[in-house]
Amino acid sequence: MNAAPWIAVVAGVLLAPEFIHSTWALTLLSQIGIATIACLSFNLLLGQGGMLSFGHATYTGLGAYGAIHTLNFARAAGVDFPVSLIPLAGGVSGLLAATVLGFLSSRRGGTALAMVTLGLAELVFSVALMGFAFFGGESGIAGNRVTESAPWRVTFASPVEMYYLIATYSFLSAAALYALTSTPWGKMLNAVRDNAMRVEFLGTNPQAIRYRAFLFSAFFAGISGGLAALLFERVTPDALGLERSASLVLFTYLGGIQSFIGPIVGAVLMVLANVGLSSLTPAWLLYVGLAFVFGVMYAPQGLTGLLQTAMTQPRAFYIRHGVVLLLLLGSLVVAMAGVAALVEMAYQLQLEASLGSNVAFGTFQLHINRWQDWSVAFAIALSGGWHFLRLRNVLIVRIGAKA
Repeated sequence: MNAAPWIAVVAGVLLAPEFIHSTWALTLLSQIGIATIACLSFNLLLGQGGMLSFGHATYTGLGAYGAIHTLNFARAAGVDFPVSLIPLAGGVSGLLAATVLGFLSSRRGGTALAMVTLGLAELVFSVALMGFAFFGGESGIAGNRVTESAPWRVTFASPVEMYYLIATYSFLSAAALYALTSTPWGKMLNAVRDNAMRVEFLGTNPQAIRYRAFLFSAFFAGISGGLAALLFERVTPDALGLERSASLVLFTYLGGIQSFIGPIVGAVLMVLANVGLSSLTPAWLLYVGLAFVFGVMYAPQGLTGLLQTAMTQPRAFYIRHGVVLLLLLGSLVVAMAGVAALVEMAYQLQLEASLGSNVAFGTFQLHINRWQDWSVAFAIALSGGWHFLRLRNVLIVRIGAKA
């Protein structure tokens, strides 16, 4: 494996605070680091083991609760527990939860496993809403990460110090998960994913392999939750909700589950969508859903898989089909613009009483009471979509004829 790109990434992460002086930007990067660990831990189940879990937020959430309670207990007892080790308490909490929940989930594979994880996630979330003593009700549990008796004068009061702590855990977790998938056990996990019955015929228990995957995955998910608890200094039952689990499934798949870098790309997309896109439009969840549907239909290998396929094509391929590819990309952009205009006007139509009838769409002003605006947006979306499908078929025919 070429180490140069990884060295460049490490250097960029280490030098980022020297060039970025915005607290908001550093917090955004910190959230990307936390999401990276969560998505990589989830991909150990889905991408490496073929186990679709709808309750992975259970382990990140319980890890966050374990970390915040450890922090508060140490403060109350006067114990000088290093704040830098608090995320490990979250990892242990996730691991303990997986000893029971993971055992129940891993007894079967396929659809049965997915349904069991969904039911267990709902069960844990319901308990969190009722268990005020441990979960704190809807307001959650708050903590204070700042410590005065810290080595090297690191109090974790500044966003920069938290950024470097999260970056350290992100790199160590990514390296550990990558090494784990390269072990003989990791290869057996791949074998269970591909053909569990054949693995059982060879004398290995597939349930034991799946159970161990749940344990490893939950540990790193708990570390992710522990880092989130330190960053925001509060944990609420929403951390255990199905929306968090669905986000992990959706964005990990969009990034690409067939490569190690795919979940990292998915983590970046998840944070940008939750933080950036959500502040731009109230319809951001609809856009995310449409992107997921489009990705499943036309790029099932994810963004990284699509990029890898594009990079492996010879130069002659782009010389021969370059015009069609550019037109295909242009038609997709046109279709997306038309759909986005329709969506924004539809949302504005619901909120007209409070926000008025004008919609700011880039440099244009759309009016929800003008039928011309609706007609033009619909025509653009329809035209772009039709040309995209037509050009895609042309490209498929040309590639097939050449082969």
